[in-house]
Amino acid sequence: MNPKQVSLISRLGKLAGLFFIFALSGQAFAGTAPDQLVKQTADKVLEKVLANKEGMKADTSRLYNLVNSDVLPHFDFEMMSQRVLGKYWRSATPGEQGSFVKEFRQLLVRTYATALLNYSGQEIEYKPFRMTEGENTAVVKTAVRNSGGPAIPIDYRLYLTKDGQWKVFDLKIDGVSLISNYRTSFGGEVRQIGVGGLVKRLAQRNTAKGS
Repeated sequence: MNPKQVSLISRLGKLAGLFFIFALSGQAFAGTAPDQLVKQTADKVLEKVLANKEGMKADTSRLYNLVNSDVLPHFDFEMMSQRVLGKYWRSATPGEQGSFVKEFRQLLVRTYATALLNYSGQEIEYKPFRMTEGENTAVVKTAVRNSGGPAIPIDYRLYLTKDGQWKVFDLKIDGVSLISNYRTSFGGEVRQIGVGGLVKRLAQRNTAKGS
């Protein structure tokens, strides 16, 4: 991994706790516009984090539980995994595909759930959503305003499922796609050790982070 990728992942880790802000029910997903959904759920989740920050710092499992129970059902990790692996997804076995989805999801939970604890009341600007690709997907643009520095744009990409629910499949931080970044960083490893080898490495990293 080159220094540019390391710097980007570090920035993602600091900012993209806001990635996990979708915590409303499925009914709300079906009936709420994407931009209003982002604002409503951000307010709800970040309020919980601010109210329980010290307890979550002392016991990060409480934060992981919040993410797992309220947030993960609203992300399409299989689609994200397919896009991250690209052509390597098609050549992987069904077992390797399932294991990669599991470990990639765990990696994001460990990385970004903890980043929520860095939130300390920064102002978040929400812009009207834009429909794309035949109105089956939407982009929600936001900006996190830090005192003493420029606003950091964070854009969310969602798609509408057949049962009328919005699900997140990518985001961009300061113009850089999470999916594209991980595709680049994982690509070299897959070429060297294959998808199975990458899964084992991710499992080791996740175990180390969880210890």
